Amino acid sequence: MSSPGRPHWVRHADFYVGPGEIPGQPGPEPQAQEIHRHAWGPLKQAPSYPLVLFIRLWRWLISPLYGQVCSFYPSCSAYGLEAVTVHGLAKGSAFTAWRILRCNPWTGGGVDHVPPSGRMWPEDRVPAIVRTNHPPMDDDAQL
Repeated sequence: MSSPGRPHWVRHADFYVGPGEIPGQPGPEPQAQEIHRHAWGPLKQAPSYPLVLFIRLWRWLISPLYGQVCSFYPSCSAYGLEAVTVHGLAKGSAFTAWRILRCNPWTGGGVDHVPPSGRMWPEDRVPAIVRTNHPPMDDDAQL
């Protein structure tokens, strides 16, 4: 556990849990070197800001016009937002493009989460899209 005054750190991988478990619970306390490597500051995140803004505008303006037509969970725009937020501009864009290519009437759809990364945040600063895309699941839950 963290000492008083120090944040609890949550890794992106902490959101990948089994049925009946609560996603996003802080794992073991990271070492300073792990925090330095995986906790991105504003400068490291900055290149992805334009694409994040584009995806958010898409989700706000265009997605409501289509309705709930995506055969995957999370939707392609939610997947893209998480991928770019978690993996950065280059790798996140590649994951998003691959997902969009797979999103067509001939695929079965289903649950398709963004691959886990080493990215971490203080517990109170986890991006909302990560929490949204990884809800707690009951043992018998089906999507």
